[in-house]
Amino acid sequence: MSQELVNNLLKQVNYPGFSRDIVSFGLIQEAKLEGKKAFVKVEITSTDPTLPNTLKGEINRVLLNNDSIDETDVRILVKKPSATNSTQQANTEETVLQNVKHIIAIASGKGGVGKSTTAVNLACAIEKILSEKTERTANIGLMDCDVYGPSIPLLIGASEKPHTISENLIAPVESFGIKVMSMGLLVDEETPVVWRGPMVMKTIQQFANNVEWGDLDLLIVDLPPGTGDAQLSLAQTLPLDGVIIVTTPQKAAFDVARRGARMFEKVNVPILGVVENMSFLLNEEINEKSYLFGQGGGPKTAHALSTAFLGEIPIEQEIRLGGDNGIPIVISNPEHFASKAIREIGDRVLSLL
Repeated sequence: MSQELVNNLLKQVNYPGFSRDIVSFGLIQEAKLEGKKAFVKVEITSTDPTLPNTLKGEINRVLLNNDSIDETDVRILVKKPSATNSTQQANTEETVLQNVKHIIAIASGKGGVGKSTTAVNLACAIEKILSEKTERTANIGLMDCDVYGPSIPLLIGASEKPHTISENLIAPVESFGIKVMSMGLLVDEETPVVWRGPMVMKTIQQFANNVEWGDLDLLIVDLPPGTGDAQLSLAQTLPLDGVIIVTTPQKAAFDVARRGARMFEKVNVPILGVVENMSFLLNEEINEKSYLFGQGGGPKTAHALSTAFLGEIPIEQEIRLGGDNGIPIVISNPEHFASKAIREIGDRVLSLL
């Protein structure tokens, strides 16, 4: 019971710079209570000389605020990053991703803003743009890191199982010229993925290291909403060129998007820009826009983050039908005004890269 009390208190202590606590990060080596004295041992890997004292001060503050604790013994063990491990990681990245020119992530603060639909259509649009500009077939990859709710296979019409190339290597599935890997391709449709954080992190590492992506002009990574294990693992595993934030116009969405985007600043991932989805409903007969969810959320988010506003994607039934049928609108109807809006965003992303 004493260990449980101390652990529960330590869950209030976030790792400096992150919104995640030190218990879920797996940093606690010892946590116990003897009488009214709490003993805590934490092991971290860092080169930041200020981090141990910052962490120790926060742990002491949380523990001593509890009536059951009068005294603390907090020890922070600091391991410097191993040069061997760093070299191995660099060699792994060099070996596995050396043929991937650019990697960007698509993220959002909250769910339901159309992030995955945007990722799929953007991947297809960029493939067409690059193919036209270079007069060759562009190679685009799409990695679905939303382990709990993988929707990319449905949205892009990918249903076959990935085949094994060797013992530790599988081939991505191709759809509309896009190489796709998703948990949705590896488990049955009705099977829930009930995993804790370390399993999610391991899966993302395997998607990076154990999938034969081949030569890619661009790898687009679709993240789950929020600032959890998937986002942190991705920032630690892949050399990201940047992240694109997707939001909708209403305040509830862009406030959360802005807070979520700050996480990428903490882990030194550039924010390439903001896309506003579900911006307006267009009455084509009279060429009139209706702003169902308000107006200006995307530009406001971009301004707050000091980044580019990449464009608006309208609310359009054809976009929804394309997702339901597995044929993105930029493929099924490239001349539609929504397809043209997505293509313009794709042009801006390529210019930033």
